Amino acid sequence: MPVTAQVTTERRQQANQLISELQNERQELWSLYFHVAELKPFSAQKQVKSKLTQFSQILVDYVSLGHFGVYERILKGNERRTGVLTVAQEIYPEFTATTEAAISFNDKYENIDKIATFDTLEQELSTLGEKLAKRIDLEDKLCELLKK
Repeated sequence: MPVTAQVTTERRQQANQLISELQNERQELWSLYFHVAELKPFSAQKQVKSKLTQFSQILVDYVSLGHFGVYERILKGNERRTGVLTVAQEIYPEFTATTEAAISFNDKYENIDKIATFDTLEQELSTLGEKLAKRIDLEDKLCELLKK
């Protein structure tokens, strides 16, 4: 196998591995999202705090993997296909907005023991869920191109 073909094959394998890892984290994230949502009405109970802490941790891991894993790979020049680069550039602003929303959610709830009331959690969780759904659409669009 020529060196260029071998390098291309290795890049594709790395991309597929990254996509698989991203999808696994996404599945874990949604599972925790629904576990937290089922705890309504929200209160300062230990169970709510525990699940919310778990959710926030996987949320940060998930958005970091997408943002710094997938996009960093593209921005470092490991991706040369014009179609992938074009789509990555087009969706980057929306993708970044979803990352920022997730980080803001985490920042608010990371010191959970200092939160006296959870009155806004239901609405914030709903809004975050919508943003995550948008992010998944964007990721899927980009990942499909990376798999080709």
